[in-house]
Amino acid sequence: MSNLADRLEQARQQQATFGQGPVAVRNGSESGAARRRGGDPFAGVKERVHQALLESLGPRLYDPHLSEAELAGQVRATLQQVIEAEQTPLSHADRSKIAQDVSDDILGHGPLEPYLRDAEVTEIMVNGADSIFIERDGRIFPVDARFSDEAHLRRTIDKIVSRVGRRIDESSPLVDARLPDGSRVNAVVAPIALDGAILTIRKFAADPFTDRDLISFGTMSTQVRDFFRACVLGRRNIIISGGTGSGKTTSLNVLSAFLPHDERIITIEDAAELQLHQEHVLRLEARPANIEGRGAISIRELVRNSLRMRPDRIIVGEVRDGAALDMLQAMNTGHDGSLTTIHANSPRDSLSRLETMVLMAGIELPVRAIREQVSGALDLIIQQSRLKDGTRRIVAVTEVVGMETDVVTLQDIYTFDYSAGRDDTGRFRGGLVPTGIRPKFSQDLADLGVELPNSLFARTYL
Repeated sequence: MSNLADRLEQARQQQATFGQGPVAVRNGSESGAARRRGGDPFAGVKERVHQALLESLGPRLYDPHLSEAELAGQVRATLQQVIEAEQTPLSHADRSKIAQDVSDDILGHGPLEPYLRDAEVTEIMVNGADSIFIERDGRIFPVDARFSDEAHLRRTIDKIVSRVGRRIDESSPLVDARLPDGSRVNAVVAPIALDGAILTIRKFAADPFTDRDLISFGTMSTQVRDFFRACVLGRRNIIISGGTGSGKTTSLNVLSAFLPHDERIITIEDAAELQLHQEHVLRLEARPANIEGRGAISIRELVRNSLRMRPDRIIVGEVRDGAALDMLQAMNTGHDGSLTTIHANSPRDSLSRLETMVLMAGIELPVRAIREQVSGALDLIIQQSRLKDGTRRIVAVTEVVGMETDVVTLQDIYTFDYSAGRDDTGRFRGGLVPTGIRPKFSQDLADLGVELPNSLFARTYL
């Protein structure tokens, strides 16, 4: 629990569920749900231990003078005493497992905690109390872990969203939130979710991926990395396009690492995920409406406000509405070197999406005027995809050249080589290869003292 209110509320809920509610287990019998699904054989023991722990610790669970570390120490010490007093014959391994599970439930996120600790798990998908899937190495697998019941799952969701000042209930059944480590959380509950609460957690590494990591994963090549660094230093406006879960935010984080340390950078996000290490970074986060439907602060408002904050660079986590118009105007009025992401399946589709979102701003503009804004603002589109082998790759790097009649002209600088086929495990052998075309903004970069050597566009580059 992160604060007094969290601890008090969760202690009350746990007392109600395990001590008085209909799923309480008494006299060593398992819950009906556990029996029906042939679930955890120690469910009854865990619930008795849980209840005894709550009774033993009492007010200390919500003592404001206890730090997180002190509370955790007291919980684990008391757990050992309670388990030792348990009459059910248990092996040492069983006792350790029960202690860990109960500790995770009180101090963490219950059955999800092992997967939150597992660095190889990139996504956790809860499709109801007894159905949990994880993503590892780009592939989805079911796991044996489960919540004891729907109330247990709802308590975990409430704990997550309350930490960032959000709420979720029947009147507000959708919520986006984040964990302390920056992992993105989406939750959906009844009446929207018909078969039980749904929880999706997209994890972010505590130590964010670097350009070297993406090169080792095959997401980009050394050649492309050097080109991206030159474009960022040369203040090119870049948009990263791709589908859900394709790695756009990770790539945005890596590109942001190339920003100079002497610039004033403003980040604007729905849920704060970017992890910049520059000295002068200002982080803004959008806010949803409260229970009365008031107080919402949109991405568009934050973009407009950021222009009054004397930014050198503006980084928008994702544009998805009328904020696109303000972002394009910022890029066209002296805020060069801005970065953002967009959901789209190809570089050309990303331009169409931008046109649609500009129209969502409620300002009647002719299509040609919008396209002129787009072509004047953007310099580079990075297209990212999650391929069928589960890997996340950059599949195209495309320059926005300008306008020809009413069409925005694009040219590919790098494209993915699908012709290389797959290896024995089904992994794509290919990678990004240059088309041999130098970007038209090469001279602009040279004027700023950033050179683009010919080797960046040669197929023989290693």
